[in-house]
Amino acid sequence: MTLTAASESAAKLELPPLKLGPITVDTPVVLAPMAGITNKAFRRLCREYGGGLYVAEMVTSRALVERNRESMRIISHDEDEDVRSVQLYGVDPKTVGAAVRLLVQEDRADHIDLNFGCPVPKVTRRGGGSALPWKTELFTAIIQAATREAAKGNVPLTIKMRKGIDDDHLTFIEAGKIARDAGVAAVALHGRTASQFYSGQADWNAIAELREALPDVPVLGNGDIWSAEDAVRMVKQTGVDGVVVGRGCQGRPWLFGDLQAAFEGTDNRFRPGLKDVADSFYRHAELLVDYFEDEGKALRDIRKHVAWYFKGYSVGGELRAALAQVPTLEVLRELLAELDADAPYPGADAEGPRGRAGSPKRPALPDGWLSSRELNADHKAMIAAAELDVSGG
Repeated sequence: MTLTAASESAAKLELPPLKLGPITVDTPVVLAPMAGITNKAFRRLCREYGGGLYVAEMVTSRALVERNRESMRIISHDEDEDVRSVQLYGVDPKTVGAAVRLLVQEDRADHIDLNFGCPVPKVTRRGGGSALPWKTELFTAIIQAATREAAKGNVPLTIKMRKGIDDDHLTFIEAGKIARDAGVAAVALHGRTASQFYSGQADWNAIAELREALPDVPVLGNGDIWSAEDAVRMVKQTGVDGVVVGRGCQGRPWLFGDLQAAFEGTDNRFRPGLKDVADSFYRHAELLVDYFEDEGKALRDIRKHVAWYFKGYSVGGELRAALAQVPTLEVLRELLAELDADAPYPGADAEGPRGRAGSPKRPALPDGWLSSRELNADHKAMIAAAELDVSGG
């Protein structure tokens, strides 16, 4: 793949390694857990380009405790993954604590992250994800249960959250302090509220505010990092100890090579031609076959990556449509062979936002959720029964 030097004015930055308890992450970059994306196959692709901490897809605490087959697959790691990182979702302190205990006692993770950032309605309508920090006592109980169990195995535990539910119900400063006091190893903030979903611009000023409020624990910034230069700007603007990258790496596993170069102070950047992209796309499909142990399922899964990988490249509509319906590796090879192998990197057209941003919307919340920071009787009953087998970003 082509590796070029960026312009002479390219942003450069030297940032110390990220310390998470006993773990040292030399390149202070974290791959955000994304449902249906950050499985072993994609994590391997990203690791081959650059350093960082690569987090598995979110797994539900109850499903993990019950040893749901798919949940056990989600937390699986390649033998050469230096840090086995798992993200948990849960709304009940006992269940979250039990899930952390399983991971620690069975030596299935070296790092655990808790999800308080997911804005997906099926999660928030049960009080989970980005809705949960509003309930201070519940949030505190979950953090304390998780950190207590993680500490027994000296496994660092971190949290990822949003600014709050909406601009009238912000929670990030208070939640960050609660997490710090409970002993978390780091706090990551996505600079959007739940109501924004992925729309608009991420509020990097809020990330800077959290950094200032928590001088004694690493703070990581997330939101609108589409390039290495964006990451450098975020660090300089906010003072964070590292960055969390989500949608920006979809279809671009080489972004982690760019990020490592930027944090090492060099201006080398990957500028893949169409053949390079096609080769990476095919390798991704092969790795998915290994992961799912089912070629049909793997090829169905790779289809959603087509638009991300080939964004900005000259690929005809009929060919794109065929790639989005590809049934086998053999057919995929034939389709990719039709591409112009000499087509160069298209520049800005291949960069920038990817994925669906959606639009601001009223978050799906339990009835009466915003009326108080405390749980009422109905909410307590709901929480007790809410550990359903769900997954989300």
